[in-house]
Amino acid sequence: MSSAPRTGSRPSRRTLLTVLATLAVATLVLFIGFFITEDQAPQGQEGSAVSGVRESVGPSKVDLDTSRRIDGDATALGAVDAPVVLVEYADYRCPFCGLFSRDTLPPLVDKYVDEGQVRIEWRDLPVFGEESFQAAVAGRAAGEQGKFWEFNKAVFADAPERGHIALPPEELVRIAENVGVPDIKRFTADLNSEELQQAVTADAEEAAALGATGTPAFLINDVPLTGAQPLEVFEEIIDAALAEAEAEAQ
Repeated sequence: MSSAPRTGSRPSRRTLLTVLATLAVATLVLFIGFFITEDQAPQGQEGSAVSGVRESVGPSKVDLDTSRRIDGDATALGAVDAPVVLVEYADYRCPFCGLFSRDTLPPLVDKYVDEGQVRIEWRDLPVFGEESFQAAVAGRAAGEQGKFWEFNKAVFADAPERGHIALPPEELVRIAENVGVPDIKRFTADLNSEELQQAVTADAEEAAALGATGTPAFLINDVPLTGAQPLEVFEEIIDAALAEAEAEAQ
């Protein structure tokens, strides 16, 4: 996994929140409408954000592609050279991120990722406090031992449909043990890793630069989508992006 370089000190939670707030305000005009809170757009409710996405599909849309395509990235699924990349900005304590993980991600993996058409790249956007930030670090700590997606799936499997799951350090360790992280001592030490904390902060800064202040938020190539929308909405945008990629290749 490619991680952010060390800078020698651990970023404080206050610093993270200041960065998020400052960047979100400064750049919101670049990505207006690309945010959602858990109470604004439940699954199945489309709203103006989805309409805007549908209108933007095509050659005239603004380039918002933030895909990294890093070979061996533990936080990504699918081929590095897949024609479509779905970037997800998410929080482990976000109930609608849980809905996406349980209900929408598996069929997308079966239909597109396993066929080499779509790559999925995770981004940490911890918006629900200290436990969200620590869970994001824990996900990366599991990824350091090849268990990122197993850890990710297990957290969301236990998450409530409403409200925020409690993820104190002892719970993060319990989940790591349950999903088979091989070296729990190393995992526990990595919960305090400055390198992993900085990687989480870098993801949050990227999201804030787009104006994404809530979760889940997505980019499908350079098409924005907000909320745990129905599977059909993701399929519609992915199919359009695949058709565009095919046309460009001819």
